[in-house]
Amino acid sequence: MSDTAGTSPAGAGGGRTLGPGAGASASGTGQARRRRRRWVRGTGLGLAVLLVLAAGAGWAVYVKLDGNITPDEAAAAELARFEEERPTPLVKEARNLLLIGSDSRSGGDNRRYGRDSGTERSDTAILLHLSAGRRSATAVSLPRDLMVAVPGCPREDGTRAGPVFTMFNQAFQRGGSACAIRTVEKLTGIRVDHHIVVDFHGFKEMVEAVDGVEVCLREPIDDKAAKLRLPAGRVTLNGEQALGYVRARKSLGDGSDTHRMERQQRFLGALVNKVQGNDVLLNPVKLYPVLDAATSALTTDPELASLRGLYELVRGLREIPTERVQFLTVPREPYAADANRDQLSQPEAEALFERLRRDASVTVAQEAAQGPGTGTESGAPSGNSDDDGTDGDGKVTQGESAESSGPPSPTPTFSGNTAAEDGCA
Repeated sequence: MSDTAGTSPAGAGGGRTLGPGAGASASGTGQARRRRRRWVRGTGLGLAVLLVLAAGAGWAVYVKLDGNITPDEAAAAELARFEEERPTPLVKEARNLLLIGSDSRSGGDNRRYGRDSGTERSDTAILLHLSAGRRSATAVSLPRDLMVAVPGCPREDGTRAGPVFTMFNQAFQRGGSACAIRTVEKLTGIRVDHHIVVDFHGFKEMVEAVDGVEVCLREPIDDKAAKLRLPAGRVTLNGEQALGYVRARKSLGDGSDTHRMERQQRFLGALVNKVQGNDVLLNPVKLYPVLDAATSALTTDPELASLRGLYELVRGLREIPTERVQFLTVPREPYAADANRDQLSQPEAEALFERLRRDASVTVAQEAAQGPGTGTESGAPSGNSDDDGTDGDGKVTQGESAESSGPPSPTPTFSGNTAAEDGCA
């Protein structure tokens, strides 16, 4: 019998004798392979752990942001009670939101702006119309002093206030957001699909989250009441300054609510430009603080009171060109019985409401004379659906037909501005 130590079996290796150290080499190779397998398993386990942690962190962030939003269940219940009398939407994909800036002094940070009376008023109210297909957004300011018919609404103590003809901001004070919504719907005939309420602190936090907003001041500002002292020219406002800027009334312009609403509109236009131009919506690092501030500041209808609801609302808005983000104030004139109050100017106001109901185009221009009597056909409409009875994609919009629309009529031009306009120009 031959010595088999260090040799291969005759059938397998042809009797070839392995060289010196071959056994040690094979052993080393096996150990290396085992080390590689352990490294791969370890790396795979580490990656799995990182993915789980990332998913967990992502879920934690989602839960936090989702839980920040306060659902307005009381308003939803009140609106459901009067569902039969509410307007019927005419265009399926169009949406109307009522944005309410509350002057609530409750909460530690809000008390610095005045005594907490236990009631809230709508310091700012804007009806925002989002066109079908999200081709445009039209924001209509509603003056606080506009005289309107406020329906019977529930009070906080459980009793109900009767209907009354009074200033618009009394609707929110008397019966909260549901009362303001019902008042707007009776005034305009427009269905309010969603509402958002934000207070002073929330407004400041959102401005801080985008690192301030740049505005253009034609004159320096020194307003002790608003604690605002700013030079003329381009100025980036922080949260506190922005709040003073949009709320100041007596020391800026002619002291009227008209000029204050114009400032608010221009500020919102600048905010839109900041968010779109700073890649906030596409950058998670920038987006998180904005979402955190925004969601913490909001009280909304239950359908919007979630990240999913808000996402569904705003996902198409980032594609709207700034020249199609429009701001105007509802056509109004001094109230006949009190020149310090406003009333709707007709037929201009109804012309605006009718176009918003049909999702038809609305054109705004600076210093424009309001209403169809002074409307202009020049320039491309910067509004919603086309004026030929279609929704812009060749489909006839609900509530009208191509046959009944007749020949195109001049598009009315309303006094206002767009987010694309530069206040320094």
